[in-house]
Amino acid sequence: MKRILSLILFVILGFAFISQKKTKVIFFGDSITELGVKKDRYVGYILKMDSMLKAEKKDDQYELTGSGISANKVYDLYLRLEDDVLSKNPDVVVIYVGVNDVWHKTLLGTGTDADKFEKFYQAIIKKLKDKNIKVILCTPAVVGEKSDMSNPLDGDLNRYSNIIRDLAKKNELPLVDLRKKFLDYLKDNNPENKEKDILTYDRVHMNNKGNQFLADAMWKVLKDLK
Repeated sequence: MKRILSLILFVILGFAFISQKKTKVIFFGDSITELGVKKDRYVGYILKMDSMLKAEKKDDQYELTGSGISANKVYDLYLRLEDDVLSKNPDVVVIYVGVNDVWHKTLLGTGTDADKFEKFYQAIIKKLKDKNIKVILCTPAVVGEKSDMSNPLDGDLNRYSNIIRDLAKKNELPLVDLRKKFLDYLKDNNPENKEKDILTYDRVHMNNKGNQFLADAMWKVLKDLK
């Protein structure tokens, strides 16, 4: 009997010392995500999430990786999906794209038409789901921070955000609705109707407050992912 009890205790202790597998999360996007892992002018949102995990003593549960490339649009993400995401066998992928698809139409004439945006985005979702990877969608935040909806690209950003909202609903996926969150915040915190320096430093890329805003919004959804 003692021998059996000792064996049971040994097995229990053995399981207790097995290191817990971390949930591997890849943030897949453009320059905002590329800056998300940097600590230059500002601390990126992924680094801020790392600090939040440590503060909550959950850094042993998650491994956060950024896969962002400047100027990327949705079809760029589709083209590098295999090499930069699928080959790394993540558990979760957070897709954060759309700003350049809208912005570059006006800036460079190289944006993405709405129908193509939806098709490429859906194709990315399908490839991830086919690999049993959990997916979180994010709407694009801002190109300009004026709080009275007078930024030149507000209409298109709203339209493309609606496409992502519909994709989230269609595919039954969690959504970080950054577009809504940013607009709500700017309405209450930009009384001077400034075009930047509230959550961004250049109308698009995040300052420290903006990076923390992203980190808070994404962590809220990620930690409740089932």
